[in-house]
Amino acid sequence: MAPTGQVIEVDGVAVGLLRQGKGKPVLFIHGANGVAAWLPFFENLSGKYDLIIPDHPGFGRSDDPDWIRSVPDLAFFYLDLMEKLDLRDVHLVGTSMGGWIASEIAIRNESRLASLTVVGPAGVRIKGVPFGDIFMWSNEEATRNIFLNQAIADRLLSVKPTDEQLDVMMKNRFAVTKYGWQPRMFNPDLEKWLHRIKIPTFIGWGREDKIIPSSYAERWKQRIPHAKVSIYENCGHLPHIEASDALFAEVKTFIDGVAV
Repeated sequence: MAPTGQVIEVDGVAVGLLRQGKGKPVLFIHGANGVAAWLPFFENLSGKYDLIIPDHPGFGRSDDPDWIRSVPDLAFFYLDLMEKLDLRDVHLVGTSMGGWIASEIAIRNESRLASLTVVGPAGVRIKGVPFGDIFMWSNEEATRNIFLNQAIADRLLSVKPTDEQLDVMMKNRFAVTKYGWQPRMFNPDLEKWLHRIKIPTFIGWGREDKIIPSSYAERWKQRIPHAKVSIYENCGHLPHIEASDALFAEVKTFIDGVAV
């Protein structure tokens, strides 16, 4: 069952978040589509841990302050959010754009972190290996390219959003453009600092990812040599949806094995 949403204030910014569960704190950093639904992956995590899922500034129920202009800004903001909530030994989990943000957090300050999990992260670019350009696709094209299993895409596309949901989708779209338009969904300075990540790290990727090719997993492994990497077969860009049980099992094993 989805938790009741709440709003907190961090640095004068109202931030919407979902929180459920007990135990080790897990901070989930969402991707470009925001948090549209309480997923089975979230339910599984909240059954084992204290799961916290904020809306990024500019997304969902959160404010969109002028002074937060970039993903590095978001990274510093999340460091302040962890301080505000007095979170310690945090297991940071980020998917897609959220994996990029999570990595930017970790290269700056790991003092409140116990581990890092990134799933199909943006943030790094390899010359000659382009991303899918989410800004140029229609909603249907994006939905179909995100998932390998087209039954999931069909189901999502068959649901007519409410006016409120359309407003949130538009707000999220503007926010993604703000943070990821130029350069396209990466930070040229991120890759050279990934070696600063010393905490236990897990990298997951869908083999058939059409947004960020799974070949990128090798580059991330090169930059974070101690990281564990898992590739999920028959899976597109969102393993936490298409390979939810397999990803959860590995993330649980990974988190439970981290000594704090």
